[in-house]
Amino acid sequence: MKANTMQMHKVTFQFLDGTERTVETPAGLTVLETALQNDVELEHACGGFCACTTCHVVVKDGDDNLSEMDFDEEDKLDTCEGVTLRSRLGCQSRVEGPVTVHIPMKPY
Repeated sequence: MKANTMQMHKVTFQFLDGTERTVETPAGLTVLETALQNDVELEHACGGFCACTTCHVVVKDGDDNLSEMDFDEEDKLDTCEGVTLRSRLGCQSRVEGPVTVHIPMKPY
């Protein structure tokens, strides 16, 4: 009988004060779910339903290790202040490999 081996990936969160925290997460969880399960503060006013931009992160490394951006996420990011070409919504970005994300300063 095979042991149940869930693939785990490292997610590194970079904070405004320059510190970092690396956690492990099962493949398929979102960046937001990973943050919440590991007591990493990442805002999520809409509860993770792609209805706001409070979970905005900037991918520093490993953007190919996140799920592809769909139209709803791209459309929502168009309304986000401080968006970059590497911006993602934590609630929509499923982890498929090691990734480093920066949690930017919120404009509110």
